[in-house]
Amino acid sequence: MSRSRADHLSRKAAIVGIGATEFSKNSGRSELRLAVEAIGHALEDAGLTAADVDGLTTFTYDTNPEIQIAAAMGMGELSFFSRIHYGGGAACAIVQQAAMAVASGVAEVVVCYRAFNERSGLRYGTGQLSDVQSGTTEGTRYTWVSPYGLRTPASWVAMFAQRYLHTYGATTEAFGHVAVGARRHAATNPAATFYQRPITLEEHQASRWISHPIRLLDCCLETDGGQALIVTTPERARHLKQKPALVVASAQGSAPQQHAMTSYYRDDMCGLPELGVVARQLWQTSGLSAADIDTAILYDHFTPFVLCQLEELGFCQRGEAKDFVKNGNIEMGGTLPVNTHGGQLGEAYLHGVNGVAEAVRQIRGTAVNQVKNANTVLVTAGTGPPTSGLILGTD
Repeated sequence: MSRSRADHLSRKAAIVGIGATEFSKNSGRSELRLAVEAIGHALEDAGLTAADVDGLTTFTYDTNPEIQIAAAMGMGELSFFSRIHYGGGAACAIVQQAAMAVASGVAEVVVCYRAFNERSGLRYGTGQLSDVQSGTTEGTRYTWVSPYGLRTPASWVAMFAQRYLHTYGATTEAFGHVAVGARRHAATNPAATFYQRPITLEEHQASRWISHPIRLLDCCLETDGGQALIVTTPERARHLKQKPALVVASAQGSAPQQHAMTSYYRDDMCGLPELGVVARQLWQTSGLSAADIDTAILYDHFTPFVLCQLEELGFCQRGEAKDFVKNGNIEMGGTLPVNTHGGQLGEAYLHGVNGVAEAVRQIRGTAVNQVKNANTVLVTAGTGPPTSGLILGTD
């Protein structure tokens, strides 16, 4: 990708509104209701109305059709709507879609949304998604791993985690440092599921096995809730209620021999090359490097993949993340504060969209755990499947 091509989108869009429902284990209402509530809060946050919206973007997994959202919200004509596949890998890509729409003039105000009853309804962690679905290529692909007991996300990631520990001589304490940091941040976040409930490394190590070497406290939450973001042009953003968070860089990535969570056939199982594709684009587009990032929101569906992300993004070298996460280095006051909201391990599992919202708060200077002078924030989406990433910055 040439530099001129990458520059076409940089700083051509801004996130101006964020909104969410409460995060719970049982919302007691429909997924449509959750989406509408989150979007309403985001529009109010931005100082916009439903009539201002002319674009919508979400996940293919979302059960709320765009036209139903538009009808429920009282929106007018829509000139743009899109969806991104691969579950959590879409978290940053839906913002990229919105940014492309407003930068190209296809739309002016685009809502990015995700809402589900993932705890009280369909729970991804139970392995239901690995059931073979007749007539789908994706469903058929799981027949290569399901007969061997690899039927849940935790079991899929455990294969990579075991190889990582073996190759780099790490122990599961490295995973524990990630979990402890996330829970420490969540403990001071009133919106977090684990508010006022930090953990120690000893508690992490004592938690039960889910799929060796992954323990219970290495796994993200299962959450009911909704989250929405409002994207518009920088010009319009400067006249709205909130300090805009500019989309400095955005990227999607899929690597050779890519599968969704089960890319076991590559030469190396210790990295996340799909994120490497994203990282190269982010650095090229922004002109920044890992040293320029003030804080990072890394998709923490499982703690081992946070270590791999730190390495793929260049915050440390291959095999060094086990040492990088020690001694509070990824906590407030450390070299790189990670997941200051508590992440999906401590705040909520909203397929990563709540992480983008935290990045916006950091740019605004309104986060509960605010990093001083946070001018550049990096966000990643779910790794394992094709993924995406963002760098947000000040205007």
